[in-house]
Amino acid sequence: MGFLDNSGDIILDAVLTDLGRKRLAEGNFQITKFALGDDEIDYGLYDKNHPSGSAYYDLEILQSPVLEAFTNNMSSMKSRLISYTSNDLLYLPVIQLNDTLSPRESNSNSYIVPVDLSTMNALTNTAMTALGSGYLNGNDPLGDSPTANYLRADQGLDTTELTPRDQVNPLLLETQYFVQFDNRFGTLCSPSTTLTPVSIDDDNIATYIVTFDSKAGGGGDAVNQIGVDTTDSSIAGPRGTYVSLKIASSLELKTSNFLFNQLGSPGSVALTPTTSISLAAADYRFIDTTLRVSGVTTGYTLDVPIRLVKKNS
Repeated sequence: MGFLDNSGDIILDAVLTDLGRKRLAEGNFQITKFALGDDEIDYGLYDKNHPSGSAYYDLEILQSPVLEAFTNNMSSMKSRLISYTSNDLLYLPVIQLNDTLSPRESNSNSYIVPVDLSTMNALTNTAMTALGSGYLNGNDPLGDSPTANYLRADQGLDTTELTPRDQVNPLLLETQYFVQFDNRFGTLCSPSTTLTPVSIDDDNIATYIVTFDSKAGGGGDAVNQIGVDTTDSSIAGPRGTYVSLKIASSLELKTSNFLFNQLGSPGSVALTPTTSISLAAADYRFIDTTLRVSGVTTGYTLDVPIRLVKKNS
């Protein structure tokens, strides 16, 4: 859904998703909730030093183009508008990747997921026992120890104006996360347990819900994938919760090149892990996709770049 300004009139441009059209055809379509977002807006354009005065501070923001409506649910509503009754909130929390504890692969700026055993063997270190930094074991993620490579997203107030010892306002603390990933490519795991999606939509996007278990102390393990962290967080100020995840590649990716041919790209992958085999000397297929992490409380959304890689046999 989008608001379009046409010669002074505000036009509401709305389209139904595939699920909405299905329910409309079944005769049980009813709008019960809606959300507003501001994904197109760059608030850095606010210019409090505009020479024409305060009436022009937000002029460039007001003139920003607005996207037309589109039906792909993974491409819309990344930043929902929210309201709080408290007037003393000076900062709002963010969710960001922890690139220190679980960094991305530097050349592709994404997490690399070898999808089968032969690709794993080609990408492990010289001892053929461990993947390099930024690589996730897609062939058998639970065969690794819980402390092996995983991706992690941290929540909190990323500001130096407050110390890490300050507390995140309970109204802003994420105790649940929605995590979405394309079910054709694989399933998600905590560091030691396979997760089960609560739904899979018509676009094959699987949605998982992970919940903080305070009684477990936030170990990032098994049932409680989220934990409060005070030492390893990427957040500069007060720390909230974090979520740690692995990816198990699908049987389709392991046994067939169909999805790589349909959705991916063939050729040499320009990556430089610590490996005994040069990637530039062998052909690989890869699919670039994203994993989405959204906070249930604030609606803040983080898209994590994922590259699925398969070595040609």
